[in-house]
Amino acid sequence: MTVKSKDKTIIGRAERVVFPTCGRGFLHARIDTGAKTSSIWATDIQETDNGLIVRLTDPEYDIYQHIQTFKHFDRVRVASSMGHEQIRYKVKIPIIIRSRKIMATFTLADRSTQVYPVLIGRNTLQGKFIVDVSKGSPLKEKERERSMVLQQGVKEEHV
Repeated sequence: MTVKSKDKTIIGRAERVVFPTCGRGFLHARIDTGAKTSSIWATDIQETDNGLIVRLTDPEYDIYQHIQTFKHFDRVRVASSMGHEQIRYKVKIPIIIRSRKIMATFTLADRSTQVYPVLIGRNTLQGKFIVDVSKGSPLKEKERERSMVLQQGVKEEHV
């Protein structure tokens, strides 16, 4: 059920999203109000005279089978929350979040070490969505596994 508040759709901390121009199937997206920009996992990126040629995600997802060509793209400098900077490609892609189709801007990133292949940031959310962390479709088991991997080798100290 989609609940609206003054034309704002309520979404959870993780959602299934669809990129209608990028083939069939959905992707899992993390909704991150702390991130300014949205990003999508991209591989095999090639800049050509015809545009930017990209594969999105990995073979686990249907969308990977469809090679995307973006005629319009930019390069931007992105800083992580840890202060690391990267130059990334930026593209506009239509996306459907909870039955709401919008045009969104994404940076192309290597998200292979992340649980979610898509991150939805404030620039996409603002004015359109309200985030309720008790809702959505989180990948709880994958989140647990990722957390365990990150905690391996960390020694707990009591001060």
